[in-house]
Amino acid sequence: MGSAHIGFKSLMRKFKAVLQPGCQPLVHRVVGYADIANDWAPDLRFLVRVGSAEEREGVERLQNTGLTNIFWAEDAALEDGDVAVPNPHQEEVVVLFRESDTHHSLFMTNRCNSYCLMCSQPPTAADDSWLVEEAIDAVRHLRKSPDVLGLTGGEPLLLGVGLRRVLDAVAVHHPSTRVEVLTNGRLFANSKIASQILEDLTVSVKWLIPLYGHADFVHDFVVQTPGAFDETLAGLLLLQMHRQEIQLRVVLIEPVLQVLPELAGFVGRNLPFVREIALMGCEPIGFALANRDLCEVDLSEWASTLELSARVLRRHDIPHLLMNAPLCALPQRLWPVAHRSISDWKNVYAQECESCAVKSDCAGLFAWHEKGWKPAPLKTIEESEVVS
Repeated sequence: MGSAHIGFKSLMRKFKAVLQPGCQPLVHRVVGYADIANDWAPDLRFLVRVGSAEEREGVERLQNTGLTNIFWAEDAALEDGDVAVPNPHQEEVVVLFRESDTHHSLFMTNRCNSYCLMCSQPPTAADDSWLVEEAIDAVRHLRKSPDVLGLTGGEPLLLGVGLRRVLDAVAVHHPSTRVEVLTNGRLFANSKIASQILEDLTVSVKWLIPLYGHADFVHDFVVQTPGAFDETLAGLLLLQMHRQEIQLRVVLIEPVLQVLPELAGFVGRNLPFVREIALMGCEPIGFALANRDLCEVDLSEWASTLELSARVLRRHDIPHLLMNAPLCALPQRLWPVAHRSISDWKNVYAQECESCAVKSDCAGLFAWHEKGWKPAPLKTIEESEVVS
């Protein structure tokens, strides 16, 4: 199982580690050597961070007393509270969940029924249903309940009852946690699948669903799947029928920007029940690199389009936010709705950002922008340029 993670480099962190022989490639909670007694539980597995031969021997003495669910790992990159899968054959550890992160998510599947032009995690057809069991195991091993836990892919709805099992596990082990499921929503057009996942659901869920145009010829082109627009709308209406919270997601590539004001009006007129709409800078990785002519845009050149679209959304009283875009790429009038949204371990700042007056409020850049592109020419903003 451990080797299967190698294909998911853009979603998971891997660290080289010296691992105790016999350690299994299963989900473990990482704990410091001094905290074993406080954290230990019989129904969990623990990876104990050690820094010396004495500590390794201490773990082995505990094993000899009957604590067979602990193993040591020597790696300074691991943190207490990590949920991780050791891979002893490769001498590495895959971190599924890092407690100290701002954003938390679990990867559910690499399969998908869309092939979006800018997909950051190109889908594969391989059976990865074992990820459901890993996600449930990861939920059990969380030391603290996160405020929000994302479930992502691929397309999580392809898991059917498997997705529901993960949602129910969150409800049991972390009832205060809110879940955000990133899904294209198309399979909710199937009433059987919708019932499997939504009926008597007890955990609080926000469904993050992409919509890329006001008509099928735009949306279906972007997701490279005929009929996807109609299925997405049917799924959105079914979610509304079940009183589920919805965030629409709009990735700002050229075909989408060309119709963005029309899309904003369509949402306002036809989908007024959505909780909010997120306008998102494109992640320069995956299929976006192969479709660079359509996906690489200078957002600063689309400032008037972004402002007009925001005005349309305000007129329809649709809350909106901007994600994955540095502030210098956006008109200042939109800064109040721009969010720091890039996952901690993907997030970097360029040299121009170091002395910028608004760095602390800025989303920054994806770590791999140098191999792809920046969302706009970067600019250091002086304090005197900030309009209060």
